[in-house]
Amino acid sequence: MEEKKVLLSVKDLHVKFRVRGRILTAIRGISLDIYENESIAIVGESGSGKSVFTKTFAGMLDSNGFVSDGSIVFNDEELVDIHLKLTASAQKSMEESISALNESSRLELGSATYQKMLELESEKRQRGEIPEEERWKAEEERLALVAKRTDAFNLKQTLDPTKDKAKIRETSRLINRLDKEIKEHEARQKQVARAQKSAAAADTAFNQRIDKEYAALKARYEKEIQGEISLEVKKRNEILAKEIYLSTGRYGMRQEMKMRKQLLEALKKAMQLGVDLSNEGQLNTIFEDIVFRVRYLDETPDDIHGTCILNLAKVRYPKDWCRIRGRRIATVFQDPMTSLNPIITIGKQITSIILKHQDCTEVEARHRALELMQKVGIPNASARFDDYPFQYSGGMRQRIVIAIALSCQPKILICDEPTTALDVTIQAQILQLIKDLQKEFNYTIVFITHDLGVVANIADRVAVLYAGQVIELGNVEEVFYDPRHPYTWALLSSLPQLAQRNTKLYSITGTPPSLYNSIVGDAFAPRNPHCLKIDTLMEPPMFQVSETHFAKTWLLDEHAPKIEKPESIQDIHEKLVKAFNI
Repeated sequence: MEEKKVLLSVKDLHVKFRVRGRILTAIRGISLDIYENESIAIVGESGSGKSVFTKTFAGMLDSNGFVSDGSIVFNDEELVDIHLKLTASAQKSMEESISALNESSRLELGSATYQKMLELESEKRQRGEIPEEERWKAEEERLALVAKRTDAFNLKQTLDPTKDKAKIRETSRLINRLDKEIKEHEARQKQVARAQKSAAAADTAFNQRIDKEYAALKARYEKEIQGEISLEVKKRNEILAKEIYLSTGRYGMRQEMKMRKQLLEALKKAMQLGVDLSNEGQLNTIFEDIVFRVRYLDETPDDIHGTCILNLAKVRYPKDWCRIRGRRIATVFQDPMTSLNPIITIGKQITSIILKHQDCTEVEARHRALELMQKVGIPNASARFDDYPFQYSGGMRQRIVIAIALSCQPKILICDEPTTALDVTIQAQILQLIKDLQKEFNYTIVFITHDLGVVANIADRVAVLYAGQVIELGNVEEVFYDPRHPYTWALLSSLPQLAQRNTKLYSITGTPPSLYNSIVGDAFAPRNPHCLKIDTLMEPPMFQVSETHFAKTWLLDEHAPKIEKPESIQDIHEKLVKAFNI
C-alpha cells in the first residue's frame, strides 16, 4: 500500500450536547485518519452524526456542544511551526518563568511524602462519606427521576390546551409527584451523608491515628523541600520557560500573562505530585488544558523557534480558530443562499475573506477574487463582480460559495451535502468542479452525504456512520462491491437507482436509537434482520477485512454464522456503472 501522509488524525472522539437538562452523546468514540489530497465521503442517515463530526474539527460546534474525550490532531506544517521574536520583554518573561519554576522544583524533592499525605487525607475523607458505589447508585436513581420529569414537562408543552385538558391535568399531577419524589430522594441522601459524617467524627481512635501519621509526614515534607535542585533540573526549567513563551507569546499581553500564570501554577502542582516532566505525553496533558504546547526546537539572537501538536479538540480561543477555520479548513454548506449575505455584493464577500486571512491590498484581493470566479466557472466575472446573490442562479451561488471556501487555499474542504439544494442537472457540474479544482489546489475533500450515488462519483474512501460511530470504512470499491456491515447492506439496498421494475423499493425499518441513553451492544441491532444474540449484549470491535477495509459487526467474528449479503446488492457492478455512469 502506498504510504500517505495523515493530515487529520481523529482518536476516540466523543462529542456531547446539553439539551433540556440532559446530555446527548452525538459522537461515540470515532477513530479515523484522513489523508492528504484524498476524497473521503462520510455517509449515513440523518442524525447519524455526519455534520457534528466535521463541525467538531472545523470549530463550528453549537454553544451547547463540547468534546468530552478524544483528540483531533491536525498535521499542518504552516500551523505547527511557530516563530516568535526574542524581544526584551520576552527575555524578561522567560527569566521570571525560570525563577518561578526553580522555586517550584523544590516541591519535587518531597513529592513521595506529599503523595502519602494525600493518601491519608483521602482515607479520612472517605471514612466520612457515603461509599462511592452507593453514591453512584443514588445519583442514577435521582437522574432517572429527573429524566422522567423532563419528559413529562416536554410532553405537556406539546399538548393543545383546548383539546387535551384531561391529559394536561394528568401530566401536571405526574410532574408534581415527580418533583416531590426528587425532593424526598435528595433529603434522604443528605440525611444518610450527615449520619456517615457523624459516625466518622465519633471514631476517636481512627482520627488520632490519622492525625499523628499526618503530622509526622508533614514535618518530613517540610524538611525535604528545603533541599537544593540539581543542575539538570535547572536546565529542564530553562527549556520549560521557553516553551511557556512559545505557547503563549502569540496572544495579546493580557491573555499571555494570564496563560503564563496558569501554566506556572499547573506545572507547580505537577511537580508537587511528582509528575515526570521529561515525559512528552505528561507535559502535553498539563499544557493542553490551558493552551496547546509548543515544543522548543532552537533559537537565534533575534528569534525563537518551536513546533506543536495541534489538537483541535482542545482549541479554546477564538484567535486560534481564526488561524484554522477558513484559512486551513473551509466548508461548503448545503444551501448557498443561506451561506451568502443577501445585502453584500458577491465581489465584496470574496475579497473580505481574502483580506482577513492574507496579507494583501484591496487591489490584489480583487484580482484574486476575479481569478477564483473564473476558475469556478462564472462567465464574464468582471461584469458579475458587483452583483448581489439574488442576481445569481442556485448553481452559480454554490460556485461562489466554493470560490469563497477556496480563497485562502485550505488544506481540507468540507462539503456538507453541497448539491442537495440544487437542480439535478446542476449537481453533476458542481461535483465535477470540486474534483477538478482539487487537482489544482491540492486540498483534501471531506464529503458529507446520504446519497450513495454522489459517493460513487467523488470518493476515494467511504466512512459509514451510524449512531455516532464509524461502522464501516474502506475504499469506494470495497464498500460498494464488498460491503460487510448489515447497515451498509441496507443503505445500498435502498438505492432507488438499483431497484428493479415492478418491485417494492427497500426501506430500513425502525428508527435510529436515542442518543440520550447509553447503548448496549450493537446500535443497529434493533433494526438488523440478521441480528445475533451477542449484538444485544456486547458492542462489536472493528474487524479488519483487508488492509484498507474495516467493519464493526459481529458477523465478521470467526464463530459467527455465515450470512450472505442481500440478493439485490449482489453483483451490482453493472448496475452501478449504468446508474451512476462510473
